[in-house]
Amino acid sequence: MKLFLPFTCLLLVLGLAWAVPDTKKPRILFFSKSSGFEHSVISWKNGQPSHAEKVLQELGREHGWDFEFSKDGSKFSSAYLAQFDAVFFYTTGNLLESGTDKQPPMTPEGKQALFDFVKAGKGFIGTHSASDTFHTNNESKKGPERFQNHGEQADPYVRFLGAEFIKHGAQQVAKNTVTDPKFPGFEAVPSEYSLHEEWYSLKDFTPDIHVLSVMDAPAMKGDEYKRPPFPSTWARKEGEGRVWYTAMGHREDIWTHPTFQAILIGGIRWSLGQVHADVPANLQAVASGAYTNPTYVESKPASSKPAKPSKQVP
Repeated sequence: MKLFLPFTCLLLVLGLAWAVPDTKKPRILFFSKSSGFEHSVISWKNGQPSHAEKVLQELGREHGWDFEFSKDGSKFSSAYLAQFDAVFFYTTGNLLESGTDKQPPMTPEGKQALFDFVKAGKGFIGTHSASDTFHTNNESKKGPERFQNHGEQADPYVRFLGAEFIKHGAQQVAKNTVTDPKFPGFEAVPSEYSLHEEWYSLKDFTPDIHVLSVMDAPAMKGDEYKRPPFPSTWARKEGEGRVWYTAMGHREDIWTHPTFQAILIGGIRWSLGQVHADVPANLQAVASGAYTNPTYVESKPASSKPAKPSKQVP
């Protein structure tokens, strides 16, 4: 009996331990290095978190996510990424260069580590200028080559993400049509939603993307949008992992808009594997003209007329 009771107690303790669910919070790396243009929404001011980071901190508290915020590309490695469940990009330019923000760049090995991390079963989330990152052949933002598709020759990151930024016009209200209302987050979104945003014109769509919303480009103002409708939000599988992207996220007010937050929360949850959704390729079915890019228009030269003198204010 002296041996039996302690052993029984031990079994009970072990049984309770086995029954306790894993309450570890999913960890997400929010990476916002800007080797190109730095957006104000992810800019650190006086060492304080950016506007986007403050919003994500609040969403993390509400949904049980633990965020780490970084602009240091040199940390990227298999060992470093192993501590996370998903990586979230709001980036610009060639991240292998220090560039605009002078933060440490990634290495080619670090870039590959990201691909391997997701392919092994983890998640990737991209907003807005994540598509203005690792451009194919580091092509010029102003030259006509920026308006050409590259297909299988596109940068591996472009193939991984699902598309690449061409150009944007003036900020405006644009209509988006939801193509999969059952995907996480879109249950709370109208079948058509319109937001005032800096809308990207995109190209080189990876054929296997599962389109979640399509932008009504023909109804928009600007040469950048003289093209058939094309995807603005999508998801795709990368090996065993999950990639999700939305072109939204430029403006500060977008980050607190209920429609954007619903879409973003659903995308994060799916990327983490907290909810399931099938993502079969549907690009040809819902946006068959997506590979038709806008025509390159040469920038107008600056006017040579002398500036008019300003009026004196009394």
